[in-house]
Amino acid sequence: MRKKITFIGAGSLDFTRDLVRDILTFDSFKDCEICLMDIDEKRLEYSKMGVEKILNKGKYPATVKATTDRLDALKDADGVLITILQGGVEVWRNDIEIPKKYGVDICVGDTRGPSGIFRFLRTAPIMLDIIRDCEKVCPNAIVLNYTNPMAMLVSYLQSQTKVNVTGLCHSVQGTASMLAEWIGADPKDIEYTCAGINHQAFYLEYKWNGEDAYPKLKEAIQKPEIYNEEIVRNEMFKYFHYFPTESSGHNSEYIPWFRKRQDLIETYCLPGTGWNPGAYGYILDEYLEREDTWEDEYKKWLDEGEVELERGEEYASFIFNAIFGNHEPFYFNGNLRNQGYITNLMDGACVEVPVVATKMGITPIKRVTLPDHIGALVSNSSRLEELAVRGAIEKDPYLIFSAILMDPLTASVCSMKEIREMVKEMFEANKAYLTYFNPINF
Repeated sequence: MRKKITFIGAGSLDFTRDLVRDILTFDSFKDCEICLMDIDEKRLEYSKMGVEKILNKGKYPATVKATTDRLDALKDADGVLITILQGGVEVWRNDIEIPKKYGVDICVGDTRGPSGIFRFLRTAPIMLDIIRDCEKVCPNAIVLNYTNPMAMLVSYLQSQTKVNVTGLCHSVQGTASMLAEWIGADPKDIEYTCAGINHQAFYLEYKWNGEDAYPKLKEAIQKPEIYNEEIVRNEMFKYFHYFPTESSGHNSEYIPWFRKRQDLIETYCLPGTGWNPGAYGYILDEYLEREDTWEDEYKKWLDEGEVELERGEEYASFIFNAIFGNHEPFYFNGNLRNQGYITNLMDGACVEVPVVATKMGITPIKRVTLPDHIGALVSNSSRLEELAVRGAIEKDPYLIFSAILMDPLTASVCSMKEIREMVKEMFEANKAYLTYFNPINF
């Protein structure tokens, strides 16, 4: 039967385009119905034109529809992809600029800490609305979320619905390929076990043709060109002995060792090294620049750009194919609430673990115990995330303050009083989005 794939937040133009391309490479989906939904009508129309260009290039019998009606978009969907951003740049820039006033230097701010938590608080209600719509019109759909902060959103949603929703991130496979390049390996010859939480998972095993590849990686990072590509992550590898999944810029704001003093920032978070080395407001600058250029860039691609039809490395299309396509099993790292999957992280917390997608759904395949020192680091982050999730569910500002109070980077530069004032200011800046909260009580 013809399948329906729905994109919520289809105005994420490049991401939607790439995911559509991937989905259409599978025989089961060449004639699928693609439904694009966004509240931004201009971006939605561009997204539809982009998908039509792919359909024409590949001569696919699939169809595409664009709508601002979310229920209509979701009705009878087999697969749902969520790529939304709640609030524009002028809203979420406060997540980065307010902490900076208190000495908390943020690079991206989409995952945890004060910036990630307030992004979560803004996004959680609309995400739950989306899932409630799924319950009404496509209760059996496979829902894949790409929206950050991944762990908090997935934990929040999985605790309140039976809809099959999980979170996906490209950092695991992306980093595995990067490390393979560093040691001169073909990524196809690499095997690994990776576990932790989203943006703070570690390769517990990393093998090349069945042999431990960590000794070769230790040699590789001695080369300046490789060391400078990922300074923070290479420092973490040197001292933790396990390599983390997310970029240096991200990692530098989850821990207390790299951003609490200007001299440390200048040493470890240098602009211009690697994809995201850690410069202050890196992602804010990227978005502000694209505010003025995205339309011209996309028009140029529509008019002149090449259409690549080869499948990429994002997990979504493989998962859909495994569950309701030709049922070829697909192994990946997914985000699920912990039920003993990682033995030394709290039950119920959102963890990122090895899973397999089959026609039976998404199932964890390994029971993992993190090394004690890795467990201590990740457990702290995980518990703070769950505290914030509880705060959102219970509408309790004090729980949000408590989660930020013990955030490693924030606590390394601020007093308790300063953190309280910062959190109050962030609540005020986000008051239009946080009307569901009880009055401030801290």
